[in-house]
Amino acid sequence: MEVRPGPPLWLVICGLGITQIIGWGTTYYALGALSQEIAAGTGWSEALIFGAFSAALLVSGLASPWAGRLIDRVGGRRVMVAGSLLSALGLAIIGAFPHPLTYVAGWLVLGLAMRLATYDAAFASLSQIAGAGARRAISYLTLFGGLASTVFWPVSHYLAQGIGWSHALLIYALLHLFVCLPIHLAVLGGARGDGGGGAEPMAEDRATLGHSGGARRNAMVLFAAAVALNGLVFSAISAHAVPLFGALGFGGEQAVLMAALIGPAQVASRVGEIMMGRRISPIQLGLIAFGLLPVAIALFGGLGFSWPAAILFALLYGASNGLVTIAKGAVPLHLFGPRGYGEVLGVIAAPNLMLNAAAPLLFALLIGWSSAETALLAAGVAALLSTLAMAMLARLHRRAGPTSV
Repeated sequence: MEVRPGPPLWLVICGLGITQIIGWGTTYYALGALSQEIAAGTGWSEALIFGAFSAALLVSGLASPWAGRLIDRVGGRRVMVAGSLLSALGLAIIGAFPHPLTYVAGWLVLGLAMRLATYDAAFASLSQIAGAGARRAISYLTLFGGLASTVFWPVSHYLAQGIGWSHALLIYALLHLFVCLPIHLAVLGGARGDGGGGAEPMAEDRATLGHSGGARRNAMVLFAAAVALNGLVFSAISAHAVPLFGALGFGGEQAVLMAALIGPAQVASRVGEIMMGRRISPIQLGLIAFGLLPVAIALFGGLGFSWPAAILFALLYGASNGLVTIAKGAVPLHLFGPRGYGEVLGVIAAPNLMLNAAAPLLFALLIGWSSAETALLAAGVAALLSTLAMAMLARLHRRAGPTSV
């Protein structure tokens, strides 16, 4: 294979790791720390504050297939540079002109920016640089991304208290311009698209299920369903963690402690994947990752929503989330190969992002209409269906065999 220009892979991973922490922390996780300050300072309703964020996720979903094809054509470097510029623009619009219309407009810009500058774009860029060897690089990169909320929730809180939420967003815009943008320009020289003269993949880089045909199409549908149903559960529970656990009989401090356990469990599962990754195929990783979530919910309910069961749930929930992030990059790379990888990720991500936009509202309506126990049971059913879709994909993979390239 042709040697890709640019810095060594470890430096690419570290550079992208920094931009992923900033990218996730200043966009996706921003409202977790700033929503109360925004509401208090403006008098805007929660429907406006969070509705604009849901609209941003919808934009990400609609743009996802197009963005994936763009990465394949022009390369990850150009796309992630554009993502940095759009992130800065969206944050600047919201921070500099705090008005309901500009707030919504800024989030719509950020919806496109998130798709061009976060995990899917970074995974595709790593694939263009490292080929099928990108699985291990993806695992290392997710360790950085897992720190985004840990870093930026307190940072956002203290900035909002000290200088106000709008000025905090302006600082975040500068981070994208003067940190993320230069890093993307510096480390992604090897992330070239089809027009960049990239070499054909070597034998070990070929797709398990080939590049066309019914098996490939069915595999994409099954994995997209697994990811979307899993994301529906994670988005719903994450958005309503405190009121959900309160309705189940847990106090505020207990809910905060459970939330605090999720992050370390997420990182620990990713470290474990790195250590055991060579012994576990991507398909096996997917089965474990998606399978942990229905197990977590079943144990929580089966043990009577007790305090020990809640701790076990938080740990398994976090571990599942940590591994699913890796599986979303590793499984498509294994099944379909690095050629056209950006478009594959875009097609798979689209229904997931759209469901993520609707999940918090749907879950809130379900809790209000029935009960927290019923809502959690419904989430468990969706998680089980996600695991079944992954199991069907594993069966399809076994039947196709390694000779179908």
